[in-house]
Amino acid sequence: MTTAKNLPSTVSELNQLEQQRRAAAERLLAAGVLIQRPETCIIDPEVEIAAGALIEPYVQLLGHTRVGPGSRIRSFTVIENCTLEAGVLVRQSCVLEDSVLANGAQVGPFARIRPGSEIGENAHVGNFVETKKARLGKSVKAGHLTYLGDVEIGEGTNIGAGTITCNYDGVHKHKTLIGKDAFIGSDSTLVAPVTVGDGAYIGAGSCITKDVAPGALAVARSRQFVKEGWAEARRASRGIK
Repeated sequence: MTTAKNLPSTVSELNQLEQQRRAAAERLLAAGVLIQRPETCIIDPEVEIAAGALIEPYVQLLGHTRVGPGSRIRSFTVIENCTLEAGVLVRQSCVLEDSVLANGAQVGPFARIRPGSEIGENAHVGNFVETKKARLGKSVKAGHLTYLGDVEIGEGTNIGAGTITCNYDGVHKHKTLIGKDAFIGSDSTLVAPVTVGDGAYIGAGSCITKDVAPGALAVARSRQFVKEGWAEARRASRGIK
């Protein structure tokens, strides 16, 4: 296995590693793995890929990675020491490390799955979403621009765009617990340690610092106020038409 601490230090070692990788690609092709333009891919010797999986060009599969049947890894993705079960889709330009993706999970494009993450069956982690020590249950959806660190999320929950689990207080990491079938509105911040119960709703733009009971609605933001004609008066006072 090649890691940042274990890189080839000589031309001879690098050539040997590349020969091993070419041999691994040839072995996998012969076993029924679909590798498009294998000369562009980096596949470590320890990698296991089931027959019928599809690997697109410019993919790196490193360490003890295992890819299940029917999975598809799209171009420019780097996966290290991960287990992908059956039917997993990893879209373009994702980085995955030391994590598990269950049957039918989908991630990306441009997702970052950091160590200790467990992406549940048919869960969806979308573009520019980052996870770290995150356990997402079955059919959880986190589609856009979200950070999920030190969190457990129950099945069927929807995480709105721009949600952040605030897991670090400057000294220690803390955990967020979100129940089943909950709805977290866009641009919410969940300040750990905090629990959101099953079926609860968090209003968009809320900063949640206290536990939310199952089935409850929590809204934590300033009230909107409107001054009619204010903009027009301001422009007139400055001589702006």
